[in-house]
Amino acid sequence: MKHPEPSAKPARPASGVPFNPVNEAMNHLKNISQRGTLPALRQCALAAAAACALVFAAGNAAAQAAPASTADSAMVKLIRGLIQSGTLAKDVGEALLAQAQTEAMAAQVAAQQAQRMAASTTAASAVAAGSAGGVRLEAGDVRVPYISQTVRDQIRDEVKAQVMAQAKDEGWAAPNETPEWSKRIRVEGDVRVRNESRGYAGNNSNIEINWAELNKGSGYDVNPNTNLALPSILNTREDRRNLFRARARLGVYAELTENTKAGVRLASGSDESPVSTTQTLGGGLSKKSVWLDQMWISHKPVDWLTVTAGRFGNPFMSTDLLYSNDLNFDGIAAQFEKKLASNRDLSLFGTLGLIPLEYSSDNAPSRSQTKMKSENKWLLGAQFGADWKIDEDNRVRGALAYYNFRNISGQVSQPCALYAGADGCSTDWSRPAFMQKGNTLMLLRDISLDPLNPAGTPQPQYVGLASKFRLIDLNLRWDTAVAGNNLRLDANFVKNTAYDSRDIWNRAGLRGAIVNNFGATGGTGQSDFKSGGNAYMVQATYGKPAPTARGDWNVLAGYKRIEPDAMPDGYNDSTFHGGGTNARGYFLGGSYAIDKNMWFTGRWISTKEVYGPPQAIDTLQLEFNARF
Repeated sequence: MKHPEPSAKPARPASGVPFNPVNEAMNHLKNISQRGTLPALRQCALAAAAACALVFAAGNAAAQAAPASTADSAMVKLIRGLIQSGTLAKDVGEALLAQAQTEAMAAQVAAQQAQRMAASTTAASAVAAGSAGGVRLEAGDVRVPYISQTVRDQIRDEVKAQVMAQAKDEGWAAPNETPEWSKRIRVEGDVRVRNESRGYAGNNSNIEINWAELNKGSGYDVNPNTNLALPSILNTREDRRNLFRARARLGVYAELTENTKAGVRLASGSDESPVSTTQTLGGGLSKKSVWLDQMWISHKPVDWLTVTAGRFGNPFMSTDLLYSNDLNFDGIAAQFEKKLASNRDLSLFGTLGLIPLEYSSDNAPSRSQTKMKSENKWLLGAQFGADWKIDEDNRVRGALAYYNFRNISGQVSQPCALYAGADGCSTDWSRPAFMQKGNTLMLLRDISLDPLNPAGTPQPQYVGLASKFRLIDLNLRWDTAVAGNNLRLDANFVKNTAYDSRDIWNRAGLRGAIVNNFGATGGTGQSDFKSGGNAYMVQATYGKPAPTARGDWNVLAGYKRIEPDAMPDGYNDSTFHGGGTNARGYFLGGSYAIDKNMWFTGRWISTKEVYGPPQAIDTLQLEFNARF
């Protein structure tokens, strides 16, 4: 068979491979089957439709000359391919295969007869055309045109478009698509692995009572005639090296509607501490605890206002001077933020919070027919601030807040005859549910003595906070550019407007009721009492504050001073001086991202007490962080 003249020969595909409709149909079938999104019957129908469309489209272009056996053989191969791929059941496929073979044989005979009749008719015109183009065609030669790549792509796209339109109309799962509800849910988390070492000065006071432990159980008997054992004492002199610790958090957040969201987060933790989710490793390789860290729902009634209720992250602008970075809040908070119409680079923001800290027991005293009234502790918070983008390199953000910690101070009880079987004392509820260390503490119970044995009457005591707390909190932040990198300066000042040393002493009432925060002389009188109500922090961070991309880095340095009664000691950073108040010192650190969302951090903290016996602690933390 001679080649057709160049002028009549259509362009071949770039690859040089002739168009094969069976291969095109099979490839299209595999693509759809591998997605796994169509039911088996629809896959079969789709495969047959695609194959037939491609075969017949090609067949119409070459029907004049292609032998019937070629087309028939293609159909047989297609059916066999469907059987082998599992798209057609074996029994159904074999029946179709037998029918196709029979029809192919009949079509082949008819095609051969038609070809012989047509050959004599077309021979003369073919020879003439061949001569004109310089190519001579012999009798029986057939011109076979090729289908261009453009036509092949058009056929495939049309078939695909028809199938996808049908899938959409009938509600099939579209390729590479997920259910609509899954688009409204996201999963976030982070993991941190830390090596921590703590060094204590050799001249530290070794009489640092663990007041939080003393408040547990039935109290500590302060009568030396009936109890010679010391209360729980904190370690203050023996170093702790290479403690491996870890933190893991996993949250699920859902956008219920455009204006309503909800979230739940789990976190690790050695205990129920509200200020740390870090878990100390070891423990005989035992499994680690998981806690419900957050559970909240929020709604935006208008664009500039968000109301959140449940247990949620800190809604206030603050530093870890007052609130730990791990601290979450219970209750309800309303946050607003609005850009000024006159200056789009200036926005105002604020927060109102109603936070329940603790409810008194519903069944106290448990062994008494007469129950105590409800005594609840609250945090009422209000903050107002502004965010001003001065230019591309400078941004200032500041906020002023007022926090009223209501009903958290200790109260001296009514006389209670524990020796006679009384079930607790009237103000046992006023001891704090959680505390670290530093606040001035007072004894709570006015215990009646047994008249038959006054010297031998046990006196189990609890302690409570001696000061009231109404805080003014000022936060300032300035971001600027220095030598091509970001420089962030933070300042935080806290003042307890309710602090009054005389009021503290008078509230204790009982002689010797104040139990800590005395000077280094060893005296325990009012003249020896040392405390204060102010705290401040300054910090400079150079580089990217929150490393995310590989190569991001920062270095930081800062200083803190927290007087004993500047704030409740239960809610701030648990690392600085071991947590709490009555601490001062500096800290240095830096971070470097070694990969996307993975960074290394180092931190050095050196602290001392503000008042009282010597207490110096140095802390080194080296950690890897990952976020997803």
